[in-house]
Amino acid sequence: MAKEKTPKKGGAKRIIVIVVAVIIVLGIIGSIGGNDGSQQADNSQTTEVVSQTPATEADQVSDTQETTTAAATTTESAATLGESNALDSAMSYLNFMAFSKEGLIQQLEYEGYSNEEAKYAVKNCGADWNEQALEKAQDYLDTGSFSYEGLIDQLEYEKFTTKQATYGVDNCGADWNEQAAKKAQSYLDTGSFSREQLINQLEYEKFTTEQAEYGVSQVGY
Repeated sequence: MAKEKTPKKGGAKRIIVIVVAVIIVLGIIGSIGGNDGSQQADNSQTTEVVSQTPATEADQVSDTQETTTAAATTTESAATLGESNALDSAMSYLNFMAFSKEGLIQQLEYEGYSNEEAKYAVKNCGADWNEQALEKAQDYLDTGSFSYEGLIDQLEYEKFTTKQATYGVDNCGADWNEQAAKKAQSYLDTGSFSREQLINQLEYEKFTTEQAEYGVSQVGY
């Protein structure tokens, strides 16, 4: 009777090792996949935060614009009928003539507006008072002759501040020697003067001695 072959124990051990190795490999693959999933989730969260930032800034800009518009609307609606009409009158005056701040207030009050209405109009008319002083200085030079100091005095008489008047005269482009000559001629057109009298008269008009002597020399003395 033939004997049956007994399976070798070495083969069974080999099978167990292979099974354990497969389990380990599967565990490693699962771990890597889990890490990738976690990183993707983190990246997704980061992307969401970044994408929300511009929307927040846009909302802030929109809120600011709405606030500014609302404030402007409130200012306009807060004006009384008298203030609104005073503002219209102020703008009309400034379209054809130069005024100082105080001069324009006085003009509006002369038209019958209250002091509060006139002040509202002047505050909101948008005038640059330095430029108004310059325009007024040039208007005076178009119709007469002035010394530097004399023109500042005239602008101050029109209620411009000393700073505004000085700005206007500094930037009007006048040749003060030529202004002295014109003033000397205007005096001779209305009367007779000796050389000394004419120099004295020009100095009285606040021309310097040098300017007065130049002016007199240009009219024949």
